[in-house]
Amino acid sequence: MAKLTALITGASTGIGYELAKLLAADGFDLLLAARGADRLRAVADEVSADNDIEATVYVADLSVRGAAADLYGRITDDGHVVDVLANNAGFGSYGSFHEIDPDRYAEMLELNVVALTALARLAIADMMARGAGRILNVASTAAFQAGPLMAAYYASKAYVLSLSTALAYETRHTGVTVTCLCPGPTASEFQARGNMGEAKIMQARLMDAPRVARIGHRALMRGRPLVVAGRSNAFLAFLPRLTPRRFAAAVVAHLQRPSPQ
Repeated sequence: MAKLTALITGASTGIGYELAKLLAADGFDLLLAARGADRLRAVADEVSADNDIEATVYVADLSVRGAAADLYGRITDDGHVVDVLANNAGFGSYGSFHEIDPDRYAEMLELNVVALTALARLAIADMMARGAGRILNVASTAAFQAGPLMAAYYASKAYVLSLSTALAYETRHTGVTVTCLCPGPTASEFQARGNMGEAKIMQARLMDAPRVARIGHRALMRGRPLVVAGRSNAFLAFLPRLTPRRFAAAVVAHLQRPSPQ
């Protein structure tokens, strides 16, 4: 039997790196995409050495307009078929909405929303034609409520959850599955890139990336439409349904204010 192939974005660190190890252990050949060539090649060398698989590196900055379509084009031009897509790449911006550089917002929304959508659309079209395929879109527990001090990031993850839910319905009974993974705060480089070090929520105990990846991987392979990583996170994701939106926003704002020094 021909080996199946998985494309993972944001594969050099954190949840993406852990997903790469899990999918390699399953026997998938890997297509690893991220911005940093050296770290990406180190991941490729590691997973291919530990498993009987091939890992191919694609350096791409998906926060640049058109980069997602270019990446997918390079992959198909090289003769690869994407059997599994892990749309993992993303970042946040911390601070008052009006104080954040608008260029940073543009990059974040391009990555979190536009690139994810483009890759999902391209992959689903090919998967539907074959009658098989799996997609994992990484959102966040941020998707379930508004997020003062990270307003646009929370909104971007609400988009990912909404899109994934709709796509899971559209692809039912086709052999294609779409899974949305919603982690809570996770120990990774996300906090540093988003300048979140001072937020109160970052002082709490964070889940580790290997555990989050295992939860997402299991849901992906079972074809579950949605999984929230961790029982406490699942409770917190459900809670906004029972409270007024303004109150939920106030709670998030309290958790995200800078910790007293």
